[in-house]
Amino acid sequence: MEYKYTIMLEKIRLAHDVYFEEADELLSRGDLVQASEKYYKAAEEAIKYLTYVNSIKVEKWDLKTINSAVYELSKKYGDFVLEAWKSAVALDTVNLSKDLITHLREDIKKLIEIADRELYNQLAKRS
Repeated sequence: MEYKYTIMLEKIRLAHDVYFEEADELLSRGDLVQASEKYYKAAEEAIKYLTYVNSIKVEKWDLKTINSAVYELSKKYGDFVLEAWKSAVALDTVNLSKDLITHLREDIKKLIEIADRELYNQLAKRS
């Protein structure tokens, strides 16, 4: 059964996965500004997905709402969510070196892995 879900998960790509892949491509081409923006967007979409999965009520998305969602999610997933969000904000607001972007990318990657794991769990519940 696990194999079936692994194949299914590989075919399903949510917004955060797409943004992350685009960011990696931009980073490999040396487009640091665009890569940083895409990593931020990947983190933002992962937060939105986790907010949905955890039934956190949101009326509209703005900076205050997403910061509140990050705080709520950190109660379930730990302080790492706060750290990943800090990394995302740094990527979006500061002109960083390629080495630092690569380092902060790892925080975003872990956040996306959490979101993808939740997707996997949702798919497993439905079958």
